Amino acid sequence: MAKLYFHYATMNAGKSTMLLQASYNYRERGMHTVLFVAGHYRKGMSGYISSRIGLDADAEIFRAGDDLFARVGEQHARNTVHYVFVDEAQFLEEEQVWQLARVADRLEIPVMCYGLRTDFQGRLFSGSQALLAIADELREVRTICRCGRKATMVVRLGPDGRVAKQGAQVAIGKDVYVSLCRRHWEEEMGRIDPDDFIGFMKG
Repeated sequence: MAKLYFHYATMNAGKSTMLLQASYNYRERGMHTVLFVAGHYRKGMSGYISSRIGLDADAEIFRAGDDLFARVGEQHARNTVHYVFVDEAQFLEEEQVWQLARVADRLEIPVMCYGLRTDFQGRLFSGSQALLAIADELREVRTICRCGRKATMVVRLGPDGRVAKQGAQVAIGKDVYVSLCRRHWEEEMGRIDPDDFIGFMKG
């Protein structure tokens, strides 16, 4: 039985690398895979998925309002689709997540989504929220904070190198994202003053 999977993590955890490796493995065995990537940073309908270690592959663009069930169904009618992969799945709309669930349930094609769980303010993306709610399997891809703890949050650094504490959920530009544990995320976002806890911890 086909399933809808959500592989989630913070930035730089290797999500795209895992996606590309999995797709390559299936294609090497003669299976046809369809790759989707969000169109936020791209023009036209053709795109690609790339990883920090140099792997890349062509991918189709998805944008708000696209019917992903219809798009996969059309391809499946022409040439059997064995697996669907979605990168940057946090940018999916809630209805698009349900469309991908129908790809698994009605077309019986496994769908593997990879993306962020929360934004730089610690809030769920719409796509991630829907995937956490209805995906058959949730898989955390782990990376570490500067302190060695598991990183579960991310901060956005602006062009000036300072941590952004407000702003749009999606920012296109020269911003840099850093993965942190919850403790250091709170400190960087100014939610707590670490000095306030020194006496408490010693006491």
